[in-house]
Amino acid sequence: MLRSSLANRALVAHSVGIRSLASNSRTQFQQVPPLSNQERIESPSKLAQESHLPKVLPEIKGKVRQPKHKQPFLSDNKIENDPSYKMSNWKQNIGQWLVKTFNIDMDRSRAGPVAGSYYFGECKRQGMYYPNEPLSDTAKFFYETLGLPKSFAQHFQITALHYWILAVRMRAMPFKYGRNYQQKLVDRIFRDMELRMANELNIASNKIIERYLKDFHKQLIGLTVSYDEGLMTDDITLAAALWRNVFAGNPDADMRHIEALVGYVRSQLYVLNKMSDREFGFGKFTFVPPDQVVKPLTKHQEAKLREAAKAEFADKTLPSQKSVLSLDE
Repeated sequence: MLRSSLANRALVAHSVGIRSLASNSRTQFQQVPPLSNQERIESPSKLAQESHLPKVLPEIKGKVRQPKHKQPFLSDNKIENDPSYKMSNWKQNIGQWLVKTFNIDMDRSRAGPVAGSYYFGECKRQGMYYPNEPLSDTAKFFYETLGLPKSFAQHFQITALHYWILAVRMRAMPFKYGRNYQQKLVDRIFRDMELRMANELNIASNKIIERYLKDFHKQLIGLTVSYDEGLMTDDITLAAALWRNVFAGNPDADMRHIEALVGYVRSQLYVLNKMSDREFGFGKFTFVPPDQVVKPLTKHQEAKLREAAKAEFADKTLPSQKSVLSLDE
């Protein structure tokens, strides 16, 4: 669907029904009745702010290493960093000819720029911070509203949470494409962490960086399993998984804050559930800010959004824009 219509998509601040994975998957998501339109729905930010308990940060052993430098958000490549960059006509023509002549599978090739660049940037941006620089609205939600510590490890947990949210949708794509999208995304996340540890945190030892990366990889595997369990069971299990990972098992964590984060996660999953494979595969998803609430869509609204998406993709006729991904599911 059109990215401009995302703000109008249905978001639920608590449990929502999630469709099953791709037809070749045996895994089924739990079916939970959505909230009725009459029930009051609050944004995750507002829900968290209703708590009046004092924020107690988890105990951190040793001094937290903060960035001393700032590297480019994505890379030095002008194609990534300049939204207005446009390839010259002759280069575009050669590219289109190559795609058509060699019958290149663009759904596979598209995983690099979409998952490895755009969706990576979306994951990284949500919890990004630098000393003496203003926070984004979503970063404020995590660091100020939820009271999480500003550290490299905490930013990884926030990035990993958003990776998992996207991975849930990627696993619902046809297997060979969904797996490729996941691999491109996770590869870019770990490559970025490696560069940031060396260039921003000034860690000179490759052995130390490698040890940290192995530890973060183990964390990613563990949190993926625990979040999957929460997704397929109930909000209590998901809340426990979020508490263990995002809140680092802090015994003083505010239950209202954990509830707000559960709502935030369920909201993102609901939006993704309403997107077709092709929309998602072309990078049409943007994480919904934690201060926004969108109520459940009606069948009529879903049909209108689907029509708009089909109209948009009907105009994409270039060889590089071809796709076998579904516009219906």
